[in-house]
Amino acid sequence: MGLCVSSASEVKKGSETNLAYVVGDGGSRVCDDEGISTIASLYSRQGKKGINQDAAIVFQGFGLEDALFCGVFDGHGRNGHIVSRLVRDTLPSLLLLHRADYAYDSSDSDDMCSMDDKMSSASSVELFDEWKEAIITAFKAMDKELRLHPKLNAFHSGTTAVTIIKQVTNISQNNHRSQLWFIVSCTQGRDLIISNLGDSRAVMGTFSEEGLLKAVQLTTDLKPSVPQEAERIRKSNGRVFALRDEPDIQRVWLPDTNFPGLAMARAFGDFELKNYGVIATPQVWDVLTNEQVVKIVWLSFLRGEEASKAVVKAAVRAWRRKYPSYRADDCSAACILLEDR
Repeated sequence: MGLCVSSASEVKKGSETNLAYVVGDGGSRVCDDEGISTIASLYSRQGKKGINQDAAIVFQGFGLEDALFCGVFDGHGRNGHIVSRLVRDTLPSLLLLHRADYAYDSSDSDDMCSMDDKMSSASSVELFDEWKEAIITAFKAMDKELRLHPKLNAFHSGTTAVTIIKQVTNISQNNHRSQLWFIVSCTQGRDLIISNLGDSRAVMGTFSEEGLLKAVQLTTDLKPSVPQEAERIRKSNGRVFALRDEPDIQRVWLPDTNFPGLAMARAFGDFELKNYGVIATPQVWDVLTNEQVVKIVWLSFLRGEEASKAVVKAAVRAWRRKYPSYRADDCSAACILLEDR
């Protein structure tokens, strides 16, 4: 369901517009001669609940030639499919815009170096601080655009977001601020700046000192069942409880009405609950463990297969085994290769 492109500043989307591969100015080819992506893999499969509300993107040459942006967005509500695609198509540009603003503000106005040079030559601490501020402001700007959109009602619709920015830096630290989690993980000189709004998950596959393949979870699932999330929601007069027929799924409700009962703690949109909290249910990660996903991805890369498609197929099979009486949810995965094959 995804197409690769190699020309500068070009975009190709899947047949149902759920997936987008982008190559920016200066970006390198993202496909080999046989059409297999050499850096990333995207795949999305519609569930049994109606239109596929997932969206995903890989953006090669994101601001800098060697940078990469990857994002997965899980829409929900009546207009969730519109919200997730709008965020996918708009958020990358907002991130670059606010990143450039912070890079300019922190530079010497008399310095005639290009902004790309400033961004690539910044120290690791400066890089992280500037990206952190850019992400916070870009996410706020994105949410404001959704609220003010003249043709979109996101009052009861929204989307989660997990995004990864890969650049060559030298930092490794954890930071939490406002409604975003920022995790930077140092990997072979290439750092990952990850922002997580909701409970979609980022997992890294790596090798232990003993040479064993292992999974490292990079984000925290931000559900109302998490004590800190529930505390914040209740302090804002929201209510958190599970329905009798779904005792394992905590939901957020308005103070005096059993509505809308969303199952996520943070999201774009969902403006009726912005003062009370928003929540999301995992898809792939509800039925496959981190270790299973990493193993599937690794074997797929070794076989020259589409890794994300293998993950989604395995997740759908596991869903059917675990929840035979439930309609399958939409299922999407994005896999990126941190080192050359």
